Amino acid sequence: MLPVVTALSTSTTDLAQVRVVCDWVQYRQNFRDVVQVRPVLCNAEAGEVSQPAGAAAAQFEVAIDARRASESPIGDLTTELLSGRNDQVFLEDWAPGHDSLIWRFNGLYWSELELWEKATGQGYEQALPGGESDARNRDAATELIGELFDVWDGLAATDALPEELYIVELGVGNGQQAKVFLDTFRDLDREHGRGYYPRLQYLMGDYSAHVLDLARETVAEHAERSSAFVLDATHPKSSLGFLQGKVFLIYISNVYDNLPADEVAHFGGQTHLVHNRAYLPRAAADVLAESVCSSVEQLPTLVHKLLRLGPAVLSDACPEHFPTIEAAVRFWQDTWSALRLAERYVPLRGLDSYHIADSLTGEVLRPLLESGTDVRMHSSVGAVASFSDSLTLLHPFGKLVCHDIFVTDVEGYRTTFRGPGKYDGSVVNWVNGTLLAHVGRRRGFDVRYERFRHRTGGNIVTMTVESRG
Repeated sequence: MLPVVTALSTSTTDLAQVRVVCDWVQYRQNFRDVVQVRPVLCNAEAGEVSQPAGAAAAQFEVAIDARRASESPIGDLTTELLSGRNDQVFLEDWAPGHDSLIWRFNGLYWSELELWEKATGQGYEQALPGGESDARNRDAATELIGELFDVWDGLAATDALPEELYIVELGVGNGQQAKVFLDTFRDLDREHGRGYYPRLQYLMGDYSAHVLDLARETVAEHAERSSAFVLDATHPKSSLGFLQGKVFLIYISNVYDNLPADEVAHFGGQTHLVHNRAYLPRAAADVLAESVCSSVEQLPTLVHKLLRLGPAVLSDACPEHFPTIEAAVRFWQDTWSALRLAERYVPLRGLDSYHIADSLTGEVLRPLLESGTDVRMHSSVGAVASFSDSLTLLHPFGKLVCHDIFVTDVEGYRTTFRGPGKYDGSVVNWVNGTLLAHVGRRRGFDVRYERFRHRTGGNIVTMTVESRG
C-alpha cells in the first residue's frame, strides 16, 4: 500500500476525492490489472469523464490486487494511471456488467467448445477447481432419489401421481452426473419395486450442442428414459414451457455462476451501478496485432467479427489474417487471455429505476446495500431470470436443487473477492444467494442453503427450493 499512498501524495490529486481499496483476486486468470483507477461519476448522464488528474467533477477509486502487488511496481503503475495516459485498446463502450462483451465471449466458448478443447487438448471440466463438478456423487444422488420416492409413494397412494415423471437437469456437462443419477435411480427402483424407472422422463439441457452430444453418448444405455436439448439457461421456460407445473426435480450444477451479472456498490451514502468497458492492454494488443498481420487499430473490428461469426467462418471471411481455423482459434484464445475490464461507478438515484428481472427492481437490494459499512456485491440478473423461469416448471410437490458458489450473507461480499474471474474460456461470478432467496420467498417457496454434504472442503453450496404449500 505504501507505494500507492506515496504516488497519490506526490501527485496533484485532491486526496479528499480518493478511495483506496484492496482485493485478493484469487482467480489467476481474471479481468483486473494489478492497479486500477475507477472514476466515480457525479451523475448518471456524465458520460466520459476525464482521467483522475483533472477530475474536478468526479471522485475516483484506486483498486489494488493484493495477491499480485508484491510482484509489481504498484507505485509506478499508480503514478502512470494518475497521469492520465491512455494505453488501452478499448473494444466496446461503457455498459452495465451484464451487457459487456465478455458475455459474448462466454457464449462463443460454449457454442464453439469443441474447437477450444481441441486446441487446448483438455476438456472444459478440467478448468474447474478440482477438475470436476460436485454434482456427480452417488451418495448425493441416492439421498435425492429417496426423497423423490417418498413424494411419489404418497401421491400414488391417493391416485395423484402422473403417469410421466419429469426430471430436468440444467447444465448437463458431459453427462456423467446424469449417468450417476440414472444408474442409481434404476438400481434403487428395482429394490423399491414401484416401477418408477419406466415412467421416468429425464431431460438434459445445455447451451452447448457439443456438450449435449457427449451427454447423449454417456447416458446411451438410458436412451429410452432420457432426452437432450439446447436451451438458453437464462430462460429455460422458452424451451420447456410445455412442462409448466409438471417437473418433480430441477437439478442444476455450476450454471448460475456462468450467467450474466451486474455489480452494485454502496459507499459515501450513495448507491452505484458498476459500468464495465472491455479493453486490451497496449503491450498485449501490439503482440496480438502482429500475430495476425493487422494493425492495433484493426483489432476491435476483428474481435467483433470473431464474436459474430465464430472461428471457422472468421477464417473464411478474413484469410489474410487467419489462414486456418486453428489460427482463428489462437486469436480467440490470446484475445481472451489478454482481455481486461475497465470500471467506473454510475450513481443510481433510485433503486426502483434499476431493473433486475420481471417485476423485480433494485429495491430488493436496499436491505443488503444499506446493511452496514461500504459494500460491493453482485446483482445476479442472469441467475434471477433463470431461477424465476424454473420455478414455474415445478410440480406443486417438486423441488429445485442447485449446487453452485453462492454468497449467502452480505458479509461474504465485504471479506472476499467474488468475481468476475476466468475459467478457461468462460466467465465465473459468485451468485448472490440472498437475492435468489428473496425472489423465491416472494413466489411462495422456501429457500435453504447448506454446504455440499457429500464432499469435504471446497466452496460449493447446495440451494434447495420447495413450495411452502
